[in-house]
Amino acid sequence: MKAVGNYLLIKQEKQGTTKTDGGLLLSENDRKDIRYIEAEVYDPGQHDILNKGDKIFYDRVAGHKIEHDGEEYVVIKIQDIVVVL
Repeated sequence: MKAVGNYLLIKQEKQGTTKTDGGLLLSENDRKDIRYIEAEVYDPGQHDILNKGDKIFYDRVAGHKIEHDGEEYVVIKIQDIVVVL
């Protein structure tokens, strides 16, 4: 599987849970105060600035999920990345 054009494939990091003051358990994806999500680059496509395995932060509302061979990936545009670690 290979990303094409202005897109890249990433795998989201496993998210933990936090407990609210009222005792509710929220996954990290449900926390509205966290704008950016950490992920690992699976396929950088045609972008020389990124390599497979790079850790990134990207905007939580960006991209869409796809499933291939039982694995879940996210397809995002290069401009949705805000930090490369």
